[in-house]
Amino acid sequence: MIRISRAPLAATAVRVPAPAAARLPVLAVTAVRVSVLAAARLPVAVAAAGTAACLVLAACSGAGTTAAPAGSSSAPASSGEAGAAKKGDGTLTIGTVLPQTGSLAYLGPPMFTGVDLALKEVNEAGGVLGKPVVKHDTDSGDTTTNIASQSADKLLAQKVDAIVGAASSSVSESILDKVTRAGVVQFSPANTSDKFTTINDGGLYFRTAPPDKLQGRVLGDLVVSDGSDTIGILAMQDSYGSGLADQVAETAQAAGGEVVERVDYDPKAADFSADVAKIKAKSPKAIVLIGFEETAKVVAELVKQGLTADKHKWYMVDGNMSNTNFLRMPKGTLKGVKGTIPGAAAPEAFQKKLLTVNPKLTEFTYAAESYDAVTLIALAAEVAKDDSGAAVAARLVDVSKSGEKCTGFKECVDLVKAGKDIDYEGVSGPVDFNEVGDPAVATIGVYQYGAANTFDAAKALEYRQGNIAG
Repeated sequence: MIRISRAPLAATAVRVPAPAAARLPVLAVTAVRVSVLAAARLPVAVAAAGTAACLVLAACSGAGTTAAPAGSSSAPASSGEAGAAKKGDGTLTIGTVLPQTGSLAYLGPPMFTGVDLALKEVNEAGGVLGKPVVKHDTDSGDTTTNIASQSADKLLAQKVDAIVGAASSSVSESILDKVTRAGVVQFSPANTSDKFTTINDGGLYFRTAPPDKLQGRVLGDLVVSDGSDTIGILAMQDSYGSGLADQVAETAQAAGGEVVERVDYDPKAADFSADVAKIKAKSPKAIVLIGFEETAKVVAELVKQGLTADKHKWYMVDGNMSNTNFLRMPKGTLKGVKGTIPGAAAPEAFQKKLLTVNPKLTEFTYAAESYDAVTLIALAAEVAKDDSGAAVAARLVDVSKSGEKCTGFKECVDLVKAGKDIDYEGVSGPVDFNEVGDPAVATIGVYQYGAANTFDAAKALEYRQGNIAG
């Protein structure tokens, strides 16, 4: 039996998703041959009378991102297929809404660096549609501020075609409606909440990070296989924390473990003593910590109450695995602590490239996913011969699979210009999108802290690959 304690949260203004039809971008429909399912998921809005049925399907379908039309090709569309769709202005413009401040600020540098490296390679290869790609950077802040909303407004005023971000699932959810209503692609390199698999996004939301169901399965299995049959969970109360905790608990219990106490806490709380006391009362063999920057305060309280990592096995996740957040703690506080981070082993050559862009980089988390996001957006625009958000979204699934495998923008775009279908193989993994814009297969790395309260961000103890569907 799982016992869940939920800390009361302060009232927060939350944008309620509008019906799917109201969320679709107001764009003319490209005249392309699509299957019924694909038509229901294409990012369309105002249609000619002859395509009214497609509009009805799109409005009535549940959530979901662009699906690849049956038998579609990632080669550029012919002029006859161009139809009367609203086209972009000829210059691909990408905005970022990534953390410069807030509870995930430590993840900002690797993500910004991944974006910058990809853009450097794209523009060195001739840009997109014969022009350099333009970029505008903004801050995402976190859920305690309105920074992300202001940043999204600024980028939309600058007429961006795609936005890379946010890092936090809750922050992305807070701006998704306004971004997709504007007909702009929102592409997150770090959102892992399972909510995005079914959210109403008008076919314009994608992510290179896998849903939490995979990370949760890996972590739950890891905890039990390490010999812990009683487990306590301390998780931040939001779509990311609670969702990931659900999957960890489900997997651990299926493997024979028991979640003896679970506390979903308010990450904005000034004190975590009562939350930790509930875990202490059950004295579990393993303690799973799911959160962001506030985890440092939770760890300090665990130590204060005697629940140290040498007496209870601690486990962390991508949101709190950091090489900077715990440096002020006594040496050895985190020694032996394990954690999971989505992403395959980044080649050493890729890490060296990142360091040429940002020599001060100490974290690599989600750098590869950010790099892949920008590269895929650029390739989709090239294939579509159009930089508009709707055109890019309609081709993102195509360029991610079912063609000739290629890596890097130049290699792939050369194939596109030769009339070939392409299958972009990302640094973060295969990045084969399923019909809702999630990677169908992904890898989770298992890392471990040493005595200096840091972990080797360049290489995991092991990597576990799995299908998102299970």
